[in-house]
Amino acid sequence: MEKLPNSLGLYKAPKDTRVVVAMSGGVDSSVTAALLHEEGYDVVGVTLQLYDYGAAVSKSKTCCAGQDIYDAKKVADAHGFPHYVLNYESNFRESVIDDFADSYMRGETPIPCVKCNQSVKFRDLLEMAKDLGADCMATGHYIKRTTDETGRAQLHRAHDHGKDQSYFLFATTQEQLDFLRFPLGGWSKDKTRAEAQRLGLLTADKPDSQDICFVPHGDYARVVKKIRPDAEDPGEIVHMDGRVLGRHEGIIHYTIGQRKGLGIGGGISDNNEPFYVIAINTAEKQVIVGPKAALARDLLHVKDCNWLGSDGTHTDRFITVQTKFRSVMTPVPARLLQKENGTAEIHLDSPQYGISPGQAAVIYEGDRLLGGGWITGAEKNMNARSAA
Repeated sequence: MEKLPNSLGLYKAPKDTRVVVAMSGGVDSSVTAALLHEEGYDVVGVTLQLYDYGAAVSKSKTCCAGQDIYDAKKVADAHGFPHYVLNYESNFRESVIDDFADSYMRGETPIPCVKCNQSVKFRDLLEMAKDLGADCMATGHYIKRTTDETGRAQLHRAHDHGKDQSYFLFATTQEQLDFLRFPLGGWSKDKTRAEAQRLGLLTADKPDSQDICFVPHGDYARVVKKIRPDAEDPGEIVHMDGRVLGRHEGIIHYTIGQRKGLGIGGGISDNNEPFYVIAINTAEKQVIVGPKAALARDLLHVKDCNWLGSDGTHTDRFITVQTKFRSVMTPVPARLLQKENGTAEIHLDSPQYGISPGQAAVIYEGDRLLGGGWITGAEKNMNARSAA
């Protein structure tokens, strides 16, 4: 009789399968750990201490804050599986926080959650899981992992598109994916909370994380100033036509596509139409503003690409795909051209607005996540389709 895989796709009895579960202290990872333990797996919970926990942070709606470490430990204790706290403050500061601050200083729009998954969680923690003798590592992310006919793992958008976290996981490598599991990918958030109630988890009614974990209350400028004291060097707010419209107190207060809080008042533009941040000139410390139409972009340049299910070679031909450059947007039609040295061009079928260097361009084929890269620039190039 052919031996069948367990629920995690491994050909071992659950009791003989060690699973390290990354526990943030929230309801999703708590349910993941408790369910796997209930199924009989050899579960080991691990929570990362990533930054200095102050009172302000512990009270904010973040992940991995001081209260969250306590909650993760209480869940593990209540269900009888071991739990460890690993101090990764140094790794996290170097790989995520410093990069976050430097990115803003370059006039970019950083995504620290992707950097955290790319480095600390799916690099450092995954290696620790292997050191603990784990057969796989599970997380509470909402994303589906499947395998193709050859047994190679793939990633797909979550069943609940409103909770889908595939955007933040585009940099997951094939080797990492082979070791990772995402038990909640086919669930809705309501089902997760119902299971948490059934399991008696103290995190059952805990609010979802809302802030970047090291940026309590969303005040990112305060964090950047603390790390880079020269971040508030003043400069000019300049119209695209060269007119100086006002002054600013640091480029870190502005992102491309921003409309509110520009500090230049009304009555300057034709018909009193609003201005948007079109570009940031870091060398001259200038914030460039203009009408919304000036934000239109249909050609994206990306670097440091990661492609799942690919041998890494570029194809020199266009592939019809869908892409998004913000986590909450619906993927839009595009054509992908992979190039040398991990770079690519993404040609959008119709112009999009508010695209900024530092963001991630994530690529899909239907619901399947193909990978993506980091945006280095965007331009309006409406003739690209006819020239291709």
